Amino acid sequence: MATKEAETRLSDLTQAPPGGWTFELVVASGPDAGKALVVDGATPRRLIGKSALCHLSIDDAEISRRHATVESTASGLHVQDLGSKNGTFLSGVRIASAFALGGETLRVGQTEVSVVRRSDEQAQLARAMRFGRVIGASAAMRKLYPILKRLAESDVPVVLEGATGTGKELLAETLHEEGTREAGAFSILDCAALSAAESEQALFGDESGRAGLLEQANGGTLFLDEIGELDGGVQGKLLGVIERGKVTRGADTVAVDIRFIASTRRDLEVEVQEGRLREDLYFRLAVAHVELPPLRERQGDVELLVRHFWTKLGGRGDLSSATMARLERSDWPGNVRELRNAVARLIAVGDDAPALAASKDAPTAVLGDFDHVLRQDLTLPVARQKVVDAFEHAYIERALAKSGGNVSAAAAAAGIARRYFYVVKNRVGSGER
Repeated sequence: MATKEAETRLSDLTQAPPGGWTFELVVASGPDAGKALVVDGATPRRLIGKSALCHLSIDDAEISRRHATVESTASGLHVQDLGSKNGTFLSGVRIASAFALGGETLRVGQTEVSVVRRSDEQAQLARAMRFGRVIGASAAMRKLYPILKRLAESDVPVVLEGATGTGKELLAETLHEEGTREAGAFSILDCAALSAAESEQALFGDESGRAGLLEQANGGTLFLDEIGELDGGVQGKLLGVIERGKVTRGADTVAVDIRFIASTRRDLEVEVQEGRLREDLYFRLAVAHVELPPLRERQGDVELLVRHFWTKLGGRGDLSSATMARLERSDWPGNVRELRNAVARLIAVGDDAPALAASKDAPTAVLGDFDHVLRQDLTLPVARQKVVDAFEHAYIERALAKSGGNVSAAAAAAGIARRYFYVVKNRVGSGER
């Protein structure tokens, strides 16, 4: 039973203020601390919950899959509980439906979310610093945001171009999340990682009844990562699906409605001219192009990204100004992916330790990192794995940067099979493309 003071506070919240506002919900605790959602008068009702399909998806075991909704109205931010198991609390009061005016704390499960009311100028700036989960306030990124918004609202196929590590996979997923197909599946085919037979089976399934990615993506989006690496024979079969909107598996034919997004680090027009990519498939996929700039051309974005990754990956406290300056001076040939892994190394081995792969004096560097990990009083397996992971992060990213993102060349230089290179790459979390 709420106290009289709490009841009075709730009454204050539901008084309708003049005008309409833009609100930002910022996760203030838990593993998703720093994640934010902007809600304004032009934004439809947004979902908060544990499901990945929610607009603000929060990793918290006590949150329901669809926990609550938020919507900006003339009366403030309307917060409505969706019959969640553990309830929704606004300023300490359990609510079914209430209005926030800004400055309150919303609690769902064990997670606290700050409600911030922004002026129009602040709201425009916040929106300009990101498009969905794609972060960047540089001029090179800001000029893309209006284009990306229009592409998200359409169904046209898109080719995302950019060097390795620039964030093509994240952008593809964001176009899906910000568009009309967000409730559908987002499926990925890593064209560079699979043989012709593996690619065909992954796309089309098999006669045993297992559906392939094309059927799984029905009503959603299929992301063709590194389309230039796809086998020519499989390219022809994929083209047939795009043209007819049907998938054949054994004796069955299934109608599909899919949005296609492809990525490449190569010049696809050259790939077409040299016969490695079918011209008809290229024209089907390349209805729209987006070129992601390398990190060295995104002036001012390094600090923004470092702080984002520091929070997202569980960093405590703050980075020293000297460390931030050192990060900003780097050319980052591996782009955003390399920067993310550099931040992960800092969290793992400490701000006071040199990067494992950065020093020519390897024994000194390794001893320094061992000392930092030893001071944490971890068990031997955990401590050893921290140092091994940090080294493999650095090694894999350096190998990919030197090979221009060519996995086969990087694996050859590393002296290991390409498939094992992928195993190590995935295990140490080199995932942002």
